[in-house]
Amino acid sequence: MDIPRIFNVTESAHRIHNPFTPEKLAALGAALRLEPGTRVLDLGSGSGEMLCTWARDYGIVGTGVDLSRQFTGQAKLRAEELGVADRVEFIHGDAAGYVAGEKAGVAACLGATWIGGGVAGTIELLAKSLRPGGIILVGEPYWLRLPPSEDVARGCLAGSISDFLMLPELLASFRDLGYDVVEMVLADQDSWDRYEAAKWLTMRRWLEANPDDDLAKGVRAALTSEPERYAAYTREYLGWGVFALMAR
Repeated sequence: MDIPRIFNVTESAHRIHNPFTPEKLAALGAALRLEPGTRVLDLGSGSGEMLCTWARDYGIVGTGVDLSRQFTGQAKLRAEELGVADRVEFIHGDAAGYVAGEKAGVAACLGATWIGGGVAGTIELLAKSLRPGGIILVGEPYWLRLPPSEDVARGCLAGSISDFLMLPELLASFRDLGYDVVEMVLADQDSWDRYEAAKWLTMRRWLEANPDDDLAKGVRAALTSEPERYAAYTREYLGWGVFALMAR
């Protein structure tokens, strides 16, 4: 059980596997007014940076679940590094369908809403692990401006224009699901750059160390095309943010 190997390669040096910087992640924690002892569930927890830094800075406790064996291992090492291994645990497993045994004050899925078949299904899944009055966090892309064609949408790695909404429409969709949007923290161009551009040096170093690997051809193709694709499409058209929701 693991994610496709290409992601383990391209994001192996990432601590945050979405378009947030450490500053953005800290701002999100501060915005939520987290109290010591708050239990946080993170489905698709990646390398554990959110839980580990929030445990250090805000005193939360929590559980992360991720399909990547490599990222889960990195999360456990990060917890040891920050001295919070007694406060957070990381489980290598499929977050799809995961329901916590102990209800959380915050239930999160940042950038992996495929686990619930989309935003609505993921919110429904997270709600099963949430205590009354708790907060759901959803990280999701949105269009900064509507792509002029389906080809442009595909250049942003979307299947079609209809895959994502404009920001006002995304916020309205949360309302229609019966939730108040109580906070949001949005990525900006610099945080997008840090997420995407950091992959390129990782790929180059990996290619130098693994020239005969079966994956080398695909990594070389990605390194050749990704900078231009990102600059022409994702950077211009796609936003990303984390939205804090409370049931009405």
